[in-house]
Amino acid sequence: MEAIISKISVMLVPALLAVILHEVAHGYVAEKFGDPTARLLGRLTLNPVRHLDPIGTLAVFVFGFGWARPVPVNAGNFRRPRRDMIWVALAGPLTNLLLALCSALLLKGLSLLEGAGLGSSQYFMQIIKPLRMMAGFSLYINVLLGVFNLLPVPPLDGGRILTGILPERQANLISRLEPFGFVLILILVFFTDVWSLLLQPLIYTFVVLLSGSELVFVRQAMQFLFGH
Repeated sequence: MEAIISKISVMLVPALLAVILHEVAHGYVAEKFGDPTARLLGRLTLNPVRHLDPIGTLAVFVFGFGWARPVPVNAGNFRRPRRDMIWVALAGPLTNLLLALCSALLLKGLSLLEGAGLGSSQYFMQIIKPLRMMAGFSLYINVLLGVFNLLPVPPLDGGRILTGILPERQANLISRLEPFGFVLILILVFFTDVWSLLLQPLIYTFVVLLSGSELVFVRQAMQFLFGH
């Protein structure tokens, strides 16, 4: 039980920030383009109660990634719906990649503080270890969410970006896949080589590029949380 509590304490804040800020970013950018739906429904908030999906939250702690309830967007309020929706869709993954960068900078900052002599302080080391675990997991989960959501399959953000780029006829065909999107995603991830040949190498590459010499702490966090 103590081990489970320790893992949850490391994962909770980074996971909540990753999924909540992803959705808030969608709503914030949508409002900038003329759609106040998210704000009117009280979704432009960091209050987890307004965003969390029970299954998506559980998935974070079991599989290392998850999702929140999608922020509602009414493209009919946009001045140029197809173009504006591209930016709204991009906002979520870009926010995750920005959070990953911030996590990498936090890891670097902690190492600089340790190298400056604070590492000899027992109190400092008691604080720095869980912070490194949280930052390492935050870097990983935000890269994962950023890359995964760019898959060109509706209702993922990549699917919405694709429908905004394609000619209208082809975009309408892609949009018709949205009711079956969740099933398509499960098939792609678990029954094809998309994860092993595309997503996993991309995620690892981004993690390595962002973490640099701090990669060891990302690996330690993932080993502690998931045993790999």
